[in-house]
Amino acid sequence: MRGLIPDSFIDELLARVDIVDVIERRVPLKKAGREWTACCPFHNERSPSFYVSPAKQFFHCFGCGAHGSALKFLMDYERLEFPDAVEELAQTLGMTVPREGGRDAAPREDKTDLYALLDASASWYQSELPKSKEAQAYCKKRGLDAETIARFRLGWAPAGYDGVIKSLGNSERRMQLLNEAGMVASSEQGRKYDRFRERLMFPILDRRGRVIAFGGRVLQAEQTPKYLNSPETPLFHKGRELFAMWQVKQANANLPRIVVVEGYMDVIALHQAGLPIAVATLGTATTPEHTEVLFRAAPDVVFCFDGDRAGRAAAWKALESALPRLRDGRQAYFLFLPDGEDPDSLVRKEGKEGFEKRIKEATPLSDYFFNELSHDVEMGSLDGRARLAERARPLIGKLPDGAFRDLMAQELERRSGARALLQPEAATHRAVQRPVAVQRSLVRSAIALLLAQPGVADQVAKPYRFLPQDKPGIGLLAELLDIARSRPGINSAMMVEHFAEREEYPALQKLMAAVSVGEPDRQAREFLDAIARLEHQASLTRKRELESRRSALSDAEKDELRALLPIRETFTSDLS
Repeated sequence: MRGLIPDSFIDELLARVDIVDVIERRVPLKKAGREWTACCPFHNERSPSFYVSPAKQFFHCFGCGAHGSALKFLMDYERLEFPDAVEELAQTLGMTVPREGGRDAAPREDKTDLYALLDASASWYQSELPKSKEAQAYCKKRGLDAETIARFRLGWAPAGYDGVIKSLGNSERRMQLLNEAGMVASSEQGRKYDRFRERLMFPILDRRGRVIAFGGRVLQAEQTPKYLNSPETPLFHKGRELFAMWQVKQANANLPRIVVVEGYMDVIALHQAGLPIAVATLGTATTPEHTEVLFRAAPDVVFCFDGDRAGRAAAWKALESALPRLRDGRQAYFLFLPDGEDPDSLVRKEGKEGFEKRIKEATPLSDYFFNELSHDVEMGSLDGRARLAERARPLIGKLPDGAFRDLMAQELERRSGARALLQPEAATHRAVQRPVAVQRSLVRSAIALLLAQPGVADQVAKPYRFLPQDKPGIGLLAELLDIARSRPGINSAMMVEHFAEREEYPALQKLMAAVSVGEPDRQAREFLDAIARLEHQASLTRKRELESRRSALSDAEKDELRALLPIRETFTSDLS
């Protein structure tokens, strides 16, 4: 939803941004004639079928069909809502997103008040931390310095049932927001009380540094649960968020490697030790969404777990989530810690250099994969090797098509003697270099050519002589011409985005993707020829209609018919 963002700002944004720059920051592109190409980030493939057109400011994958403007790419790739994608693009250009006023309430996607309340909650918890001797002693015991406490905005939720409610819930609207943000809970009798009490508080930030939730840790080992996280809310989905991802991105302009650990304190200890490359899941197993976020952040991901049974079970879950996302260029590693140790304790004992060494010596996914599957298998027997093959085949089949998948299949064959017998990749993984030519109606052809060359609209005089006609899309063609004429310099992507909330949007995107970037002069001639044919058809239809009732024509209609009589049944183009 566009919400209250003016269309004129969206036009200006798309006019100033370069889609190649936007996509290349996230997907490596290669020059291919007038366009840029890559393996599609939206489906697994071996050969590139993803194209980016600077001329149209549009991307299209001929394999899976994904296509759109720079805004659409951000929405799909980063999983952003429309307003957030606009904010993201605007930030890169140093632009401020304006909001239109009006009597209507803010749109559903505008969560400004909720973000503000969560930020105020974080500030309140921060202000409570110096007041608690117990919390201060705990921070000192864990070796946390003032800079780290401030960087992670650590706070304290004091005892009592209504500290947050009294401080921030001073109106019906504020109580509604506290409830929506998961900051309060309800008793069986319906009484509201603070969800977090007597806990060290860890604000959880989104990818733009906004507070969206909290994790709270008890100070005494015997207290349960040890960690308590915010519930799922409109802003917070724990299966997609990672603690400290914001801090990692702020600390690293270029991030070749990221480390996933299990606890918030482990993350903070590594950052304070000079390793600001650590994140943690939020009390849940590593999900496919987590692994996608991780690999977008860095090409190498190191999963760090305890060496006990629970740690190895968590590691295997992470491996299963990572497999479908290990396209070429991405690598996963597994680091298991000694018994009784965690990243916090180890980095204190060994320092930054010692822990870095452990990271560099982490086990590659391929080794961990085969070692884990064969640890209880008698590899000296046929039955044992067959068991390994049966376990490994479906998992290797989850890997994206590419060199790593091929090598994993070869390694399985080497270890077991059995061929991998993987299913061939789906048809969407084949490289389709150009769309197959399809027969288009004259109106659709005119629209597609106009989208390719919006500037040619100035050569079509008003009133449009191809109107009125009872042809599908004829009204849309006239509307597109009006938009192009009223916005000199408008590009193809801007034209399509004008229809982002209308039913014509998907069809326009498909037309945009189908028309190739050609010579501007040739495409302009083809467009004007299509308009001339439509005008001829309109005139011919009107001529036939007048002739059918010649005896009952008014004087004005008789004059109109005389002007139309020279029109031939067969169209002859005057365009060279």
